[in-house]
Amino acid sequence: MRILLVGEFSRLHNSLKEGLIALGHEVILVNHGDGFKNYPSDYSNRAVWSESKLGTIPRKLIYKIIKFDIAELERGIRFYFHLNKLKNFDVVQLINEAPIQTTQKLELYLLKKVSQQNKNIFLLCSGVDFMTLNHMLQKKERYSIMNAYFEGIVEAKKQYEFMFAYLTKTHQKIHNFLYNTIKGVIATDLDYVNPLKENQKYIGMIPNPINLTQIETKELDISSKINIFLGINSGNSFKKGVPFFEKALKIIEEKYKEKVTIQITTNIPYNEYIKIYNKAHILLDQVYGFDQGYNALEAMAKGKVVFTGADAEFLDYYHLKEDEVAINALPDVAYLVEKLSFLIENPKKITAIGQKAREFVKREHDYLKIAAMYLEKWKTTS
Repeated sequence: MRILLVGEFSRLHNSLKEGLIALGHEVILVNHGDGFKNYPSDYSNRAVWSESKLGTIPRKLIYKIIKFDIAELERGIRFYFHLNKLKNFDVVQLINEAPIQTTQKLELYLLKKVSQQNKNIFLLCSGVDFMTLNHMLQKKERYSIMNAYFEGIVEAKKQYEFMFAYLTKTHQKIHNFLYNTIKGVIATDLDYVNPLKENQKYIGMIPNPINLTQIETKELDISSKINIFLGINSGNSFKKGVPFFEKALKIIEEKYKEKVTIQITTNIPYNEYIKIYNKAHILLDQVYGFDQGYNALEAMAKGKVVFTGADAEFLDYYHLKEDEVAINALPDVAYLVEKLSFLIENPKKITAIGQKAREFVKREHDYLKIAAMYLEKWKTTS
């Protein structure tokens, strides 16, 4: 089977590609690298010039004057020149409703071209889109990544601006076109099930794929200080609930200065990020999820204790009442301090949870198993 994967935000499509190739399929991945993360691709539509040191100057100037990001236009143009190579695939899967990350009108034009050149188009719900944003704005869940927005935190405002582009009339045209075109939409974790479950194009959830063959696991050495790691992406820190972690870490650092080492990074490339957190025993991921994203799962696969989404819905879905595979992080500083303190004072618990975390990822997220689930879903829905 020839498969085209369009877009990337969390390495999901890269891991899926690796699984599909291992199962004997031909896979092409086109994406824009997702900024500083610089994810691999077969065909790149990265805004090379606009994101270069030279191009950044006019880019910022143009944006300041007319509020237009020329990087978006460059991504669309570069994707356009790949179109002749993006034909006659058996399956095309889009990472979300704006996989090309260009201007909305150009996004719609290019998605129509891809659709005209291929038969079976599938869509992933793996982040903010028209459906998920509307769901969150109605406050249907106990909490969501919109919490800081609802609370009116001034510093957080900028992080939410781009999200409302999914509610514009132009994007609604994209949304409507896609839902009239796709064979089905797939949720990538439990956070996206509720926004989709009443939609007739929803065909189920498939967990994130993790390629364990590329993840080196070493038994956690907790004979000296416990290493706690927080990797910050400044573009989504409020959506992840990072301020809660930062406040908790200040308390922990003061309380256990002889027992812990705390590492905090901001906006570093994926490969560099991985090297730094390899030394961590505990990783702080997010407080507003009900399930884990790729970042948390990769750390769990390395046997680390991850503070992330592991709420009741997650425990029920995976039948984990007796097995603690991650720490359910909540937007509560005192709660986070309590959980961190317990682990610091009971280091054997870190090893135990880390071991269960890796077993869980191997059981539920193995990239070959997940690739097979995608293949089955595509075949039965096409």
